[in-house]
Amino acid sequence: MRRAHIRNVAVAVAATTAATGLTGTAFAGPATGAARSAPPVPAASVVPAARAAAFAHPAATGVTPGDRLQARDVMIDPEGARHVRFSRTRAGLPVLGGDLVVHLSRQLAWTGVTRAADRAVRPAEDTARLTPARAERLAAAAAGGEASTARLVVDARTGAPALAYRVTVTAATEGGGSHTVVVDARTGAVRSDTPDDDGFLSPKLLDTLRERGVPADQATGTGANPAGLTASPAAGAAVRYPRTTAGSGRSLFLGKVPLTVSQTARTTFLLKDPTRYGTETRDAKGAYTEKFGSGKKITSTTGGFGDGTTGNRASAAADAQYGVTETLDFYRKTFARKGIAGDGKAARAMVHWGKKVPNAFWDSTCGCMLYGDGDGDLFKKPLVVLDVTGHELTHGVVDATAALEPTYVDADGNQYGEPGALNESLADIFGSGVEFFADNAKNPPNYLVGEKLGLAQKFLRRLDHPSLDRLEGAVDSWSPQTYSTEVHAGSGVSSHAYYLLAEGSGRKKIGATTYDSPTYDGSVVKGIGRAKATAIYYRALTRYMVSSTDFHDARTATLKAAKDLYGSGSTAYRTVNQSWAAVNVTQANTPASAHR
Repeated sequence: MRRAHIRNVAVAVAATTAATGLTGTAFAGPATGAARSAPPVPAASVVPAARAAAFAHPAATGVTPGDRLQARDVMIDPEGARHVRFSRTRAGLPVLGGDLVVHLSRQLAWTGVTRAADRAVRPAEDTARLTPARAERLAAAAAGGEASTARLVVDARTGAPALAYRVTVTAATEGGGSHTVVVDARTGAVRSDTPDDDGFLSPKLLDTLRERGVPADQATGTGANPAGLTASPAAGAAVRYPRTTAGSGRSLFLGKVPLTVSQTARTTFLLKDPTRYGTETRDAKGAYTEKFGSGKKITSTTGGFGDGTTGNRASAAADAQYGVTETLDFYRKTFARKGIAGDGKAARAMVHWGKKVPNAFWDSTCGCMLYGDGDGDLFKKPLVVLDVTGHELTHGVVDATAALEPTYVDADGNQYGEPGALNESLADIFGSGVEFFADNAKNPPNYLVGEKLGLAQKFLRRLDHPSLDRLEGAVDSWSPQTYSTEVHAGSGVSSHAYYLLAEGSGRKKIGATTYDSPTYDGSVVKGIGRAKATAIYYRALTRYMVSSTDFHDARTATLKAAKDLYGSGSTAYRTVNQSWAAVNVTQANTPASAHR
């Protein structure tokens, strides 16, 4: 799971950067033969046109005088559509749950909106009764730590919009992480308390594993090693540093892996990849730091990093750097997405984070992957497994796009609610995609998640038949109770729908893994293939999902994405509908908005 923050703010692909400086990612449209005689409107006009359209359609967007819209992303599709993702302020205050995506035609005509809050965001009272100092004390007491300065916001996420204070609380205990606490500015009630350090493994799962007392036997990399470094420059050839060169890593889980590194001197190599935006892995040296600059640079005299054992600190770094760069390549080559946030910036990692931490997570504060070393009991190796990296970095992608948030967090840090479950599901879906993309013989790709963690059930979660996960109690299909299900367990709904869309129902063997995927209604679903299914889910995430998107909203989003890519009369469109019905998500059983 990502480190949650409440903020205010195969298919051919193409990317366009609008004049606003925001990067957009776009799929090539379906081969429908649609006429394109009208020239496109300049990209610089997209944001003001979308903003004007939002104010011109207040009944649809909920945008009214007193609101301001800040563009977070611009997406320009080659088949014609334009989409602008906005965050919102009300009377100068950030609106939590105020995000929306305005959809325009090629000629910038209004075509619709996807919005988080289904109500106006103006609070009933616009004057705080609590002082900031009082809000800080209440937040500190709720989260058990030291509060930063309280800032006024409008909380429009659930129920009636209310004036509130948002406070970051740093835990009093080392390694406790920070929390984002939202306190009602009238009543002093804590509206939400979200931990910023939730990891790949939930507190509930870690407790379950400890209760069972069975340590994980984490798999390691085996097999022959590939070729080593590239040849040195010819004798007498002038060499300038720093320069990009081929290196390698002896990893914990994948044997020897190729790495691109930076050579800073004749016998000094830095674990930093200039060809991937300067992506780098550092050693946190056991500190609980969220500042990448405080991590120790990892260097080598030969261009090789690690020896495949936990005794060498660089071994985990080799796994991490390989996993991060493979994930970046997956997003770039599959979707033309440049970096996790789509801004062409480095994705960074720190290994050996904290002391005996049995977890790994994406930290959007520093734009880092943080990897614990394991607790020496349940997990005896650092959690630098490939699909863990793909999963966690995908949380970074979600943070930069739909920003899906849990709706409730309990006192132990377990998260609940369908938007949070959808976030976990997307991380599993695209984390699996990273495995298929890497196609590493030491980590054969499959629709299992965490299979190298060494758990007794041989995986942590699985997409084809989620309820086979007995540890987290994952569900195969939707019910009204899903909204109050822990997010990792609830993620099974959309993960199962994705698998059915990609591979279909029933028993089959794909690669070395046997699957047998059931359906809620006993229907037979014929898959459309992983490439098309993944394209549909990525487009749905980036164009049609917002912070409050639940499973029924996700059904609508993926149908819109399938229509965009392949047409409303296509097999892909029909199969999207079938796949959701097969997990009991239909238009007919959509809950009333008041209960969602």
